[in-house]
Amino acid sequence: MLLDFSRIGLCVTLAVSAFSAHAESVGDPDAGKKVYRKCASCHMVGDDARNRVGPNLNNIIGAPAANIDGVKYSKALKNAAADGLVWDEAALNAFLEAPKKYLPGTRMSFLGLTKSSERADVIAYLATYSDSSIAPEAGFSVSPEILAMDGDVAYGEYLGSECTTCHLSSGANDGIPGITGWDEADFVTAMHAYKEKYRDNSVMQMVTGRLANHEIAALAAYFKSLGN
Repeated sequence: MLLDFSRIGLCVTLAVSAFSAHAESVGDPDAGKKVYRKCASCHMVGDDARNRVGPNLNNIIGAPAANIDGVKYSKALKNAAADGLVWDEAALNAFLEAPKKYLPGTRMSFLGLTKSSERADVIAYLATYSDSSIAPEAGFSVSPEILAMDGDVAYGEYLGSECTTCHLSSGANDGIPGITGWDEADFVTAMHAYKEKYRDNSVMQMVTGRLANHEIAALAAYFKSLGN
């Protein structure tokens, strides 16, 4: 396969940008476990977690808001969910900083975490109990033709060197979620959600904005293959 060295230069540039942009937001799950004690009286997480005053927070990363049956959500949260609110890292960060400011009418009495480091740590901790930060996007879809594209695994490996600057190829979650072994359709959908600016993250929007459909398909095939 002929390598496009102009693209290699672009990938290096984007990878450095992505690393720099993520550097301040990467949290420490162990520190987050300690901070989470402030949340634990209302929200359980982990094995055998159940709903208390608030819902359990297993698999919260990337989940649509107000999606757990049997929980009495506030009208404000139900309305936000109807408008497409998804608990990605950006939304969780904003909500945890000042819940009542972010979502007026919320039933959550917690005043918030003013320190950005504590918010990042809690999100990193919650990520350890989330199967995937790339979940099917509520209210967003891509065409069947795009989903049906067969990705070139070898080409995906070549392109993936940019991704693994931040996302560990081992699949480990070190504050930035692992992306190995994900369902190809979910991966493609999430990437296009960033590309079309449906998902918030300026770095991912920039990266995906430079990828063609066949390149996204190749990345999806490659990272799926790492989980086999």
